[in-house]
Amino acid sequence: MTPPLGDIAHVGHAELLTPDLDGSVRFFTDYLGLTVNGQSGDSVYLRTFDDYEHHSLVLTAAEKPGLRRTALRTSSEEALRRRVAALEATGHAGRWVEDEPGIGTLYLTADPDGHEIALYWETEYYEAPPEFRPALKNQPQAKPNRGVGVRRLDHINFLAADVAANADFQQQVLGARPTEQIRLDTGTIGAKWLTFSNKSYDVVYTADRTGSTGRLHHIAFATDTREDILRAADLAIDSDVFIETGPHKHAIQQTFFLYVYEPGGNRIELCNPLTRLVLAPDWPLVTWTEAERAKGQAWGLQTIESFHTHGTPPLD
Repeated sequence: MTPPLGDIAHVGHAELLTPDLDGSVRFFTDYLGLTVNGQSGDSVYLRTFDDYEHHSLVLTAAEKPGLRRTALRTSSEEALRRRVAALEATGHAGRWVEDEPGIGTLYLTADPDGHEIALYWETEYYEAPPEFRPALKNQPQAKPNRGVGVRRLDHINFLAADVAANADFQQQVLGARPTEQIRLDTGTIGAKWLTFSNKSYDVVYTADRTGSTGRLHHIAFATDTREDILRAADLAIDSDVFIETGPHKHAIQQTFFLYVYEPGGNRIELCNPLTRLVLAPDWPLVTWTEAERAKGQAWGLQTIESFHTHGTPPLD
């Protein structure tokens, strides 16, 4: 039985691996406008200005790029215990760790594809130092005066060998709700979007055409407006940031987007989905066919080939 919506509150943070730690830190601070909030060994902790927690993103030095961890905050200590019990009952048993600043004990497990998932409840609310103190007391940090100034980590798009199995894990074990999907002519589910809240999506699974497991398609940061994304495109060409595709509008979820690569090789999306919420408790799953997707994005832009082939870590 699918658990009730609400045990998972939201995506907390993500940990990216990068072979160019210094370059990646510069990208996320100078271009996107995140703030460094600590470092431990080969890991740097960064935050968006509207995040209430210690960090939104962890960058860790590694030989290859990729996604090490996706952290999900639960809605209570009891909700955490319920999801851990469900994980263990369905063969997804993990282990408890305390290995991140500002975060209490995390329960580490993995989805069927092998992506590491961390669940936690205890967290440290960010208190801005004088130089980052906002004028409005209901905002955790002053808006950055550099770069794009993204507001929050918005969603994670995983590559997966079996989209349906991984989406079922998110839905049946963690309590996500599917909102949209692509069904191929073979009947196979090619991609699926799921939400833990009234956002239209928090996590996505996209079929890995190579059949590989555990890889990343992209992580996404939300902006205040569409104009911020247009500005981000201008900043990208001024800053020698590689633009893969966009600015444009997705047909699925209607997200206004820009895709770029950070120096470590991971794909980053800048998105503006803030105007679209799923408020219906009985939202009907929207299914797109292969023929419908062949038409391209919302205004006719064809999906670039690298969108189907680039993932991290790269394959040998």
